[in-house]
Amino acid sequence: MATNPHVRPTAFRRFIDSESSGGIVLMAAAALALIVANSPLAETYFGALKTYVGPLSVSHWINDALMAVFFLLVGLEIKREFVDGQLSTWPRRILPGICAAGGMAVPALIFASLNWSNGEVIRGWAIPTATDIAFALGVLSLFGNRVPASMKVFLTALAIIDDLGAVVIIAIFYTGDLQLWALGGAAVVLAGLFVLNRRGVKMLLPYLVLGAVLWLLVLLSGVHATVAGVALALTIPLVRPAGGDGERAVNSPLHRLEHALAKFVPFLIVPIFGFANAGVSLAGVNASALTDTLTLGVAGGLVVGKVVGVYGTAVATVKLGWADAPANAAPLHVLGVALLCGIGFTMSLFIGLLAFPDNPALRDSVKIGILLGSTIAAVLGSMVLMLGPRPGGAQARAF
Repeated sequence: MATNPHVRPTAFRRFIDSESSGGIVLMAAAALALIVANSPLAETYFGALKTYVGPLSVSHWINDALMAVFFLLVGLEIKREFVDGQLSTWPRRILPGICAAGGMAVPALIFASLNWSNGEVIRGWAIPTATDIAFALGVLSLFGNRVPASMKVFLTALAIIDDLGAVVIIAIFYTGDLQLWALGGAAVVLAGLFVLNRRGVKMLLPYLVLGAVLWLLVLLSGVHATVAGVALALTIPLVRPAGGDGERAVNSPLHRLEHALAKFVPFLIVPIFGFANAGVSLAGVNASALTDTLTLGVAGGLVVGKVVGVYGTAVATVKLGWADAPANAAPLHVLGVALLCGIGFTMSLFIGLLAFPDNPALRDSVKIGILLGSTIAAVLGSMVLMLGPRPGGAQARAF
């Protein structure tokens, strides 16, 4: 139903529509989890997560089922951007693509250099490679027109490619013992989804029903169930608008599903995930816990690795003439955004759960490292962006 343009939106509606609101809700959920985990309610909190509802515990329902919907939205965004968005041409992909690769490789190397000799801990090498797009864009949006619009485009494109890399890492490196019968069944269902796409089926219901079957088979196969969300997204039809036909774009099945999930995921699923997984007891945390190589590897990878990987490759790519610098962006803008890429909350927590599924002590160290590194990255990135010149003023030439 159309909104009356003369009716002033409520404060709640303005908050929901704000780019920073999803990140604010997630931060509030994470803070609440920390408070509850260190209060008299801690036993109830941890006990509730271990309670079984049907075949899975509450924690598994959140991490395997609800997060599959999160990954479905991620997959829809990736497909839209690559087919008909900011990443639809190679010139647009080069700079964010190379920076995303650098922003994943350097944090992984930093983590590995600190934990190479520990055969169990080294499994967490991918934890600091991820960027939380909701958090990072939320912080960036707080600066309004102090930061050029090109930097928002750059960060969005980089984070989407980063998410794609995280999905590939999860599928390849964090897969358990494979059950071939379930994997074969999943392949058959996925083929059926592609047939629906090729036949031009525009109704979403058949895709969602087969998607639920796909999720169950992937869950049983040994591949993490959230991969089913991305696989389903790739089969949802995207009708490209012809001649600027905006109505056709809105009615595209992919756009309809993405629009339906756009508020549901950031305001319900992601905060629930954050609340369920950010809770860590700080009772035994001391200086030695903060200097543990696992904690340092995660925090150092997010803060140092991301800024070196993203900013360093951005400078090198532009100087080599492989891509143009973001329009109207000064070096401090790019440096500030590179620091914001070190906010790795949601995806980093998720990879940490996959890396250490049966070791609560290591998962707690991971959580401390993520909270510490993401907070430092957000603060430093904000400080650098505050120092950057305003767009339209006297701009220093980027790089």
